[in-house]
Amino acid sequence: MAFEKIKVANPVVEMDGDEMTRVFWKSIKEKLIFPFVDLDIKYFDLGLPNRDATDDKVTIESAEATLKYNVAIKCATITPDEARVKEFNLKSMWKSPNGTIRNIVNGTVFREPIICKNVPRLVPGWTKPICIGRHAFGDQYRATDTVIKGPGKLKLVFEGKDEEVALEVFNFTGAGGVALSMYNTDESIRPFADASMATAYQKKWPLYLSTKNTILKKYDGRFKDIFQEVYEAEWKSKFEAAGIWYEHRLIDDMVAYALKSEGGYVWACKNYDGDVQSDFLAQGFGSLGLMTSVLVCPDGKTIEAEAAHGTVTRHYRVHQKGGETSTNSIASIFAWSRGLAHRGKLDDNTRLVDFTQKLEEACVGTVESGKMTKDLALLIHGSSVTRAQYLNTEEFIDAVASELRARLSA
Repeated sequence: MAFEKIKVANPVVEMDGDEMTRVFWKSIKEKLIFPFVDLDIKYFDLGLPNRDATDDKVTIESAEATLKYNVAIKCATITPDEARVKEFNLKSMWKSPNGTIRNIVNGTVFREPIICKNVPRLVPGWTKPICIGRHAFGDQYRATDTVIKGPGKLKLVFEGKDEEVALEVFNFTGAGGVALSMYNTDESIRPFADASMATAYQKKWPLYLSTKNTILKKYDGRFKDIFQEVYEAEWKSKFEAAGIWYEHRLIDDMVAYALKSEGGYVWACKNYDGDVQSDFLAQGFGSLGLMTSVLVCPDGKTIEAEAAHGTVTRHYRVHQKGGETSTNSIASIFAWSRGLAHRGKLDDNTRLVDFTQKLEEACVGTVESGKMTKDLALLIHGSSVTRAQYLNTEEFIDAVASELRARLSA
């Protein structure tokens, strides 16, 4: 009996990408999404050639569409450096699309591992996912730094509307050194707190914020104070009713706790900590190819789902020459499942939510049955892996499609 397609009432934004991820993105849509779901897609081509052709306006338009329709699903994209400018003959070294989208939708990035029982974990005690929320604004990433030459006084000056602050930072007496000034804003920290609370509440997991407020008493203390204010005013009663909690911890204590824990919580990190800890988690759980990434707005209503990895350039070079590739598409499949699951929740579409659960189960079930791409086979079998122990890029997507059909017809 033919599968009756799931009708989706409201549109989703699709952001296409680059290189190897663009290749299998098309296969994911054709084999795992379109045969089962009747979608109104607002399509934006964020491939580097089109970003260049539109002077990057397409990225801005895709972010604005995300705010309008509340759900976006994004393929991995290239952030160009000097070599890419030359390779693509670009008009400009365009900014990171992810950064542009984040700044427009004002979201927090949450990364979470996909657990397959047969894929070894470097931290075997992590039996449940740990979801990292990175406050991707300000701090070191928007700092102003300089090299100091010779002796002199370093000062920090704020010329405000109502007050002026001048602080002496350090008196250099020798050959010099280095200095930096960084910042964050209440207008950015508060939405970060809201998005973190909303994500923890939706997952029914406890929430931890980590800072070093014992050293950065005012800077990190501001994060701690705002999180506490937001929790007390808007979330405390909801958390208590759900049997979960919010707690602030020092970053070093939190890292130690993370290594000893079984997982099953949301960890809100400042910008630099989130950058480091998300990669630490990815390796601890097994692979960046098994890591989801969801950008969540403060209201919890608007999201953009994508894979946590890049465009897999090395495999794309092989593909361009007609060679066989074995590229892991699981995180990109989960970008579709997480985005469509959110659409289903917003629209109260239980069939769509059920489909996304079965799609994720089909991915994990395929790997746990022994069918996987080479990166995962290497984790299981080591360097002695043989060709018979892994599937190529398209074979893996076909195997997931077969598993999905079986689960949908069960």
